[in-house]
Amino acid sequence: MDISNIDLTGIVMTYGPRIIFAILTLIIGLWIVKILVNVINKGLDKGEVDSALKGFLASISGVLLKVLVYITALSVLGVEMTSFVAILAAAGFAIGMALSGTLQNFAGGVMILLFKPFKIGDYIDAQGHSGSVKEIQIFNTILTTPDNKTIILPNGPLSTGAMVNYSTEPRRESTGQLVSDMVMMWTKPIR
Repeated sequence: MDISNIDLTGIVMTYGPRIIFAILTLIIGLWIVKILVNVINKGLDKGEVDSALKGFLASISGVLLKVLVYITALSVLGVEMTSFVAILAAAGFAIGMALSGTLQNFAGGVMILLFKPFKIGDYIDAQGHSGSVKEIQIFNTILTTPDNKTIILPNGPLSTGAMVNYSTEPRRESTGQLVSDMVMMWTKPIR
């Protein structure tokens, strides 16, 4: 290949504007992503979202927005993105199928952290186990039993199954105990 036959001005005129627009798209896009992630963080702070969930949501939204900026910059360069996006979607589907149980626990953890059916310190009965909630993680909830055992419950079934939270209402006596106390009071001999 003879280098002297290459027309550099033609190459620069053809690809120069695309490269400049792609670099500008990348710079401006990443700047906008930074602003959007800050807005998302502030919105999550105002919504009083759990700190573990807040960090995860902010980071995942930042990653997704950056991927979108990079794909846009590549398409400005003239790279055909249809096949790339199809491969990305297929890989995402395969990973989702492989991690379906883990994703169910993750989704359950998000639901628990958003809707707060219980909080740390509450005494709950769920999935055949009872104990005080020691920690709520994104994939698991950790209980401590009265006899000092640690129980780790996956959040997927915990968020979709039946659960009793003994700490939400003020303590009440059962109807049976109340009737028994009334009977005892009425049957006491008078002195």
